Amino acid sequence: MSQHLEVQQQIPIEMAGFRLDQAAAELLADYSRERLKGWIKDGSLTIDGKHARPKDKVHGGEQLVLRAEIADDTRFQAEDIALDIVHEDDHVLVINKPPGLVVHPAAGNPDGTLLNALLHHVADAATLPRAGIVHRLDKDTSGLMVVAKTLVAHVDLVAQLQARTVSREYDSVVVGRMTAGGTVDAPIGRHPKDRKRQAVTASGKPAITHYRVVERFRAHTHVRCKLETGRTHQIRVHMAHQRFPLIGDPVYGGRLKVPAGSSDVLKEILREFPRQALHARRLAFIHPATGEKVSFQSPLPDDLLMLMDYLREDVETMR
Repeated sequence: MSQHLEVQQQIPIEMAGFRLDQAAAELLADYSRERLKGWIKDGSLTIDGKHARPKDKVHGGEQLVLRAEIADDTRFQAEDIALDIVHEDDHVLVINKPPGLVVHPAAGNPDGTLLNALLHHVADAATLPRAGIVHRLDKDTSGLMVVAKTLVAHVDLVAQLQARTVSREYDSVVVGRMTAGGTVDAPIGRHPKDRKRQAVTASGKPAITHYRVVERFRAHTHVRCKLETGRTHQIRVHMAHQRFPLIGDPVYGGRLKVPAGSSDVLKEILREFPRQALHARRLAFIHPATGEKVSFQSPLPDDLLMLMDYLREDVETMR
């Protein structure tokens, strides 16, 4: 089986001077650079209606048009993995991802992922880029994700993410007593010395996170974050950049800090908390089929509720 794909994108003026294959890779990030090069070479991907070469420079303002046939992706196996489904219709699927579930197969996680589950659950998922996945959550981040069930919905949702019209709110518990909310506007890219980490860096892509205080504890804060962009590890990197790393973050968390006088139970919980304390609590977008704005919420999972109960108890004990 295969599906016909048709996508149009205008090249932004800021990309003036980019190679065509570079611009295409930025604008059509769901497809590998090699696949995009192939489409440029065979004329499936045109610029202002004309064939071009991958190395040709763009000026900005041109229209990219992609018309191609997508064959089933047979690299990954369908697996019967239970999904916590918040909403499902013929076009989209909204799930509540548990911590520990990897979104996409990669080295070290070849199966048992959300993508494998979608190949089993959604009839035509194999014909969709990444089985319909349009955005990701880190393995140990819990909460809401939207998945496309058709190519039309996939193209629409990717465009909404690029236009920043998808609203994503997260609950987090950070180390440190934050006095007020604010906005972090700091570009994020690969760490210059550690390829597995992200970092605030001048050469990174624009990244904006809005945050506000929900509840303060003695030495920690419940913070609600709203993403304006969606960079890898964005909240984790931005909060650590503000010197308020997330509890349990194994990459950006820094040294463990336990408030003086804490109970042995709280010390143990803070020391052993198994993941970054981050949950995607709210998701809103324009439904690709109806054009109406839809919104979904997910309550805090049990591990974060327990963590905050002990932090509240600690406040009461020390009064």
